[in-house]
Amino acid sequence: SETTSSAPPTLSQRGAEESQSTWQGFTKKVRLLVPYMWPRGSVFLQMLVLFCLGLLGVERAINVFVPIYYKNIVNDLTDRKSWRTVATTVCVYVLLKFLQGGGAGASGFVSNLRSFLWIRVQQFTNRVVQVRLFAHLHSLSLRWHLGRKTGDVLRSIDRGTSSINSLLSYIVFSIFPTIADIVISIIYFITYFNAWFGLIVFVCMTLYLTLTIIITEWRTKYRRDMNLQDNNAKSKAVDSLLNFETVKYYNAESYEVGRFEGAILKYQASEWKTQASLAFLNQTQNLIIGSGLLAGSLLCAYFVTEGKFQVGDFVLFGTYIIQLYTPLNWFGTYYRMIQNSFIDMESMFQLFEEEEEVKDAVNAGNLLYQLGKIEFENVYFSYVDGKEILKDVSFTVLPGQTVALVGQSGSGKSTIIRLLFRFYDVQGGCIRIDGQDISKLKQVSLRAHIGVVPQDTVLFNDTIRDNIRYGRISASDREVEEAAVAADIHDKITTFPEGYDTQVGERGLKLSGGEKQRVAIARTILKAPQIILLDEATSALDTQTERNIQASLAKVCTNRTTVVVAHRLSTIIGADQILVVSDGRIAERGRHEELLLKGGLYADMWLKQQQVQDSDSSSDTETKDRKSEKLQPPATSAGH
Repeated sequence: SETTSSAPPTLSQRGAEESQSTWQGFTKKVRLLVPYMWPRGSVFLQMLVLFCLGLLGVERAINVFVPIYYKNIVNDLTDRKSWRTVATTVCVYVLLKFLQGGGAGASGFVSNLRSFLWIRVQQFTNRVVQVRLFAHLHSLSLRWHLGRKTGDVLRSIDRGTSSINSLLSYIVFSIFPTIADIVISIIYFITYFNAWFGLIVFVCMTLYLTLTIIITEWRTKYRRDMNLQDNNAKSKAVDSLLNFETVKYYNAESYEVGRFEGAILKYQASEWKTQASLAFLNQTQNLIIGSGLLAGSLLCAYFVTEGKFQVGDFVLFGTYIIQLYTPLNWFGTYYRMIQNSFIDMESMFQLFEEEEEVKDAVNAGNLLYQLGKIEFENVYFSYVDGKEILKDVSFTVLPGQTVALVGQSGSGKSTIIRLLFRFYDVQGGCIRIDGQDISKLKQVSLRAHIGVVPQDTVLFNDTIRDNIRYGRISASDREVEEAAVAADIHDKITTFPEGYDTQVGERGLKLSGGEKQRVAIARTILKAPQIILLDEATSALDTQTERNIQASLAKVCTNRTTVVVAHRLSTIIGADQILVVSDGRIAERGRHEELLLKGGLYADMWLKQQQVQDSDSSSDTETKDRKSEKLQPPATSAGH
């Protein structure tokens, strides 16, 4: 039989509806699964696996001897054997039943021991899969992560890891033992009874397994439709209740109730088909087992009456068949669970198959840092084929210089930063640091020399201390506090009730924008990189906070090669070189004064920002004047 469930289908299950069968690519799926079936690197766990497999063999032997000893008890009683003989046989039988449990597949001593020992193996598999996948996700490109929902990825990991454990358990401890028991029973009956009994068991079990699989596959569509209708009914109810006021505005209560009732009726129609198909499956299974038991029992009874078999043989046959029926009764359920496990594994293995976009070259070396000279030479790059973001970009940042990138939104400024940090690889041209092509360097080595302060600093849901320490995990508390002092946030932190142990909340939401940026600056100071990248680090802050933080940034960038992406031009007037990026190209380059004299794009941007700033200043002045007028005492006449 198979248990039913009205749980809504998972995303992966809905995706599987589009495929013709869950078992497509079965060989490939099993091949992907094999590495997790054997705990490499742990001799202890390998011994546990072998011991558990040995216990499986013991269980198979016990399943043969239980009916045999039951037969012996019946024969001993029929032949009026001595009490001692009968008692010995009964004790052995009870011991075997204790080891076996209520029946084959039920929880006996051996089965419970095996399950207990398997926990460590299961945990190992779970850990290895999750850690490997987590490491693989971190190796994927920024492009991949920006295009995925983190929640969906985590659900794929959760479902995938649990399904691997379930699949191994079902196959190794349910399906394989059941099939082994059937094969052993056929061999036993052919050997100790005759070929007719082996044939009866073979035909009966083959029919049972085949029809169970066929009917289970057939009724899958009803289960999926039932889950879909259940989702529809629930979504209609939720939608109606969320729009409670709208329903009232239009007196639509009866319409909503009717709509919900219609959805329930559709669900119940699908539910009826699911339950009816389940009943049909169970009746088919009962008919096959009943027919096999009837044919075998009649044949056995005939041989008993002919004096060829003993009464105990008749009992043995019936006991053995019923014993086989117990795990077979769950075969449909196991089959469906294995199907669902394969479905849930698919999305996880798809994550494993995602290619790393940015890879270290085979002979990649470490960055041999010298002075920090950065060179972009004829760089081309596009996120989407046919739409180039950077076109023939070339510039040089000399050691210790500060170069600013300015331009309209979407012109390619931040892309230059991302290419330098090697979030992406260039599609044409070359980027060098101290004469070394960064595409031929190890990513870890390259990034160890670069510090980034982004526009939107996202902090971990941890303490301020640990968020700053993220710049260098091995840093001491004293070094963390020194970095905070350099970033001008130490005094602010000490005003918090818990000081450096203050929890910043999810994504750092308990801190203001300025405080988060100062934590990011402290983190970068602690990392002590030779090259600094500032990606609009203060553009999201108000003007006053930005001015305060500029001083902290100046400390970080002193004597370091720095590339700045800036929105407010007033923050980069002291840059050694300003590059104006327009439509993916370097349109202008020079110092602040030089670019103003040119009267080009930069001069236009500067003029517009100054006009906005003057307008804001005028508005502030008028507001202050109005406030001061309201505070003036009323004029009094002098001629009183």
